[in-house]
Amino acid sequence: MIDITALVIFAGIYAVAVASPGPGVAAVVARALATDTRRTLPFIAGIVLGDLTWFGLVTGGLSVLAQSFQLVFTIIKYAGATYLLYMAWKMWRAPATPPSELPAVKGDGLRQTMGGLALTLGNPKTMIFFLAILPQVISLQEMTPLAVLELCVLMACVLTSVMTAYAMVAASARRFIAKPSHMRVINRATGGLMAGVAVAVATR
Repeated sequence: MIDITALVIFAGIYAVAVASPGPGVAAVVARALATDTRRTLPFIAGIVLGDLTWFGLVTGGLSVLAQSFQLVFTIIKYAGATYLLYMAWKMWRAPATPPSELPAVKGDGLRQTMGGLALTLGNPKTMIFFLAILPQVISLQEMTPLAVLELCVLMACVLTSVMTAYAMVAASARRFIAKPSHMRVINRATGGLMAGVAVAVATR
């Protein structure tokens, strides 16, 4: 098992990195503003899967191999940016309806999860973070399957908690807006924010 002090230090550094404004945070806020917290959870799940994938590549010693397949990750990046643009268009055109009254869309959860996954896999800076920070706190040579599992659970909890907190604040802010005219402005603002995220992902 990993020393508790090392776990706490890593958790703190990781939480600060996750909470720092960036494409992931902006996308979660935009999604929550456009819908609600519950419908943002699949998107957050995709981000968590993406971070765990990058972490797995680093701990498995596959980071060099991942860098060798830049074309694959470039395709993923642009595919993710394209999907985010599609989400932005949907948000822009969304009806001025309270989130609680928006109808559920079959398969939307899976699409949101894939969108969050593509967003994270298209950002190799996540791998760079693990390469730079993880060895300073925990020796990769001493990594055991149990240690990897501990870190995966820790990261999933930290990332989910931080992103859900962002989503809850954004969703709460929208609930105070009742007039359709105000909701239309919010829809277009969130659509513009998501489009900005797509551009940021594509130009990284």
